[in-house]
Amino acid sequence: MTPGPTNSLLDVAGLRVGHHHRTGGGYRTGTTVVLAPEGGMAAGVDVRGAAPGTRETELLDPRNLVERVHAIVLTGGSAFGLSAACGVMSRLADAGTGFPVEGGVVPIVPAAVIFDLGRGGSFRATPDAAFGAAAYDAAVRAGTTGDGSSASTAPGHASGSVGAGAGAMAGGLAGGVGTASVVLPSGATVAALAVVNAAGSVLDPVGGRLAGARYGLPGEFDHLREPSEEETAAWRPGEVTSLNTTIGVVATDLTLTKAQCGKLAAVAHDGLARAIRPAHTMVDGDTVFGVATCVLPEPRGERREYGQRTDGPAGTEPGESPNPHDLHDLLAAGADVFSRAVAHAVLGATGREGAPAYLDVFPSATRTP
Repeated sequence: MTPGPTNSLLDVAGLRVGHHHRTGGGYRTGTTVVLAPEGGMAAGVDVRGAAPGTRETELLDPRNLVERVHAIVLTGGSAFGLSAACGVMSRLADAGTGFPVEGGVVPIVPAAVIFDLGRGGSFRATPDAAFGAAAYDAAVRAGTTGDGSSASTAPGHASGSVGAGAGAMAGGLAGGVGTASVVLPSGATVAALAVVNAAGSVLDPVGGRLAGARYGLPGEFDHLREPSEEETAAWRPGEVTSLNTTIGVVATDLTLTKAQCGKLAAVAHDGLARAIRPAHTMVDGDTVFGVATCVLPEPRGERREYGQRTDGPAGTEPGESPNPHDLHDLLAAGADVFSRAVAHAVLGATGREGAPAYLDVFPSATRTP
């Protein structure tokens, strides 16, 4: 298997991603928006942390009315930051995008937050509706520039200290936004975007290698190696917050139901827990959304009898394509791609006082030619 062209959420056909963040003047925070294609996208959610900050997640229950969402918002600012979703709703409503009701449309915009309050110096310097609107605009017009020296937007494939990850930390290191994708043998794409703001360690239990990097595709993390014993022994996290959270989106271009999107989100948490230890604690709000753009046909489900494989080689059933989409493969890829996204978030983050970059702490982890 190989990554998609950008190794990001943008490799899932129809998705658009935009980041907006502000640093300086008391701020170190931001917002990331994932926009659905025309017609919306199927979505589910799985919340594992005991202290989540979320919006509109109950609508994603398969028992409830709404079948499509129009955007997902990931943002800093703890519960204050949920107001960023209002800016996205306004932009979508102005464009005539939303759930049709008498008199107009209501955009469906689930959201989740990380705790980054005070990281820039001011406790109440948090994302608001203007952050959401700016991130929306960045998704629509990738690569635009913000309106001030302390505010900026970033293209959807960006990683590191951008968008919702601008003020993130990861076990004492700088955290951020990370992305990854994979194209399955069937031709389906699975991708993830993770906002890594973890109190838990992102390193292997023994040594200083990034735990998520072990799930990399061939060549993806070949520029890394185990850092020296001296650097590993010297690492002592200077500040590890007890209020944290890792949030994200895992997506595919296959056609999934809301329930299947929820399952995809659930297995992405396996990838989160492989890359961050501990995860899902009482002070975490770990939340993952699973989305499907429904461009490709639905995957096949369980085709095995208990104790015996009965499916045989791909393409053996009447009318089946040579490489049929398999739900099991999709779910397995969802976990791995989220682990890889966590590793890319830490590798791409910019160091700052109190939150050094990974390669600043472990310079020997980079292979020399």
